[in-house]
Amino acid sequence: MENKARFAVGIDVGTNYVRTVLGTVKGEEISVIGYGEIPVEGMRRGVVKELVPPAKAIDECLAKVEGMSGVKVDSANVGINGAHIGSTKIDGMIAVGVADHEIDENDIVRIADTAIAGKVPANRETLALVPYEYILDGQGGIREPLGMHGARLELRANVISALMPDCENLRKVCESAAIEPHGPFEPAVVAAARAVTTSQQRENGVGIVDMGGATTSLAIFDEGELQFVGVIPIGSNDITKDLATVLATIPDVAEEIKVRFVSALANETDRDVVVKRGREEFRFKRKDVDEVVEARLEEIYDGVRKMLKMAGYDRRLPEGLVLCGGGAKLRNIEQFVRKHVELAVRLAKPSGIVGVSEEILKPEFAAAIGLMLGDNERSSIDGLGNTKVSKKKKDKKSGSLFSRIAKLFK
Repeated sequence: MENKARFAVGIDVGTNYVRTVLGTVKGEEISVIGYGEIPVEGMRRGVVKELVPPAKAIDECLAKVEGMSGVKVDSANVGINGAHIGSTKIDGMIAVGVADHEIDENDIVRIADTAIAGKVPANRETLALVPYEYILDGQGGIREPLGMHGARLELRANVISALMPDCENLRKVCESAAIEPHGPFEPAVVAAARAVTTSQQRENGVGIVDMGGATTSLAIFDEGELQFVGVIPIGSNDITKDLATVLATIPDVAEEIKVRFVSALANETDRDVVVKRGREEFRFKRKDVDEVVEARLEEIYDGVRKMLKMAGYDRRLPEGLVLCGGGAKLRNIEQFVRKHVELAVRLAKPSGIVGVSEEILKPEFAAAIGLMLGDNERSSIDGLGNTKVSKKKKDKKSGSLFSRIAKLFK
């Protein structure tokens, strides 16, 4: 019997752009049938500061996707960004009954609730709970305790959270754009990992650096699980601002310098940088440009290395770092980062999908593609069959383990 096709959607709301990817899922194959990229205003350092402009950008981006695919989009897996996102190691223990009690879904939900309680401040919203291990009657290293027998259940996990006001504002933006998020928001850098790393790399140990316009995010995976998430409020926009300030030029000229001439490796050439605007010519010394770029990149990747040390993974990731986001397009950025953090480094190239235009096989689309792939995973777990999910259908599935744990994250 032929599998019925369904759809999955990812929306990455960044500081500079909204990016959306729509895929059709048939069996194990995911094909991209629509994508869009629209400039956005009203965002600052990854956080919503005005409700109307981001909602308008999402509307325009969806219109582009819907025109390309012929599919009406009403819901999606939506990404979140900003320095307010963080991860915390937690643990908890519950008594589940007599020694021959069989662990069921109620026990899994209860231990998750117990582990989170008091560990996440009241002004933060839980986005994800990542179990490292369950311990049943002293026996550790258990990945899936359902169906096992025991009297005492313990959990060691990582909880990803974000400031509640920022989540609420993003939720209002989605509501204004008539988009219903599928479950909790997902950190963009975590979603990107799904698109640019393999399960084997996540098992061995790998870091994903998403260098966006106004933030730089790091996600670390080891032993197949998410170990750390952190965001610093600096991105490639800051390079543009620095160039405009130091070179005493307008931001448009500074952005052109960054896109066309900047290299992450200083002293690559000593030729002057020349930008022409009509009959006017702007000329700058290469040494001045290099000094500005090098100083800002050092600040960004000092921050990345500080997060690596905080997480206990400084020079301890066998698979190294994978660079994504718009800032990863900077020429020779891999060589700079490799030298600065002393790890293997490669540029991201999204994979795991077919029928893809080369236009989206770029580092800046990694998060949107990962969010789309995550939407497919959530739909499969929760039994959702399409991008549009009616209220009635959701209520019917509210008893599933995925849904019940997700309720803890509201």
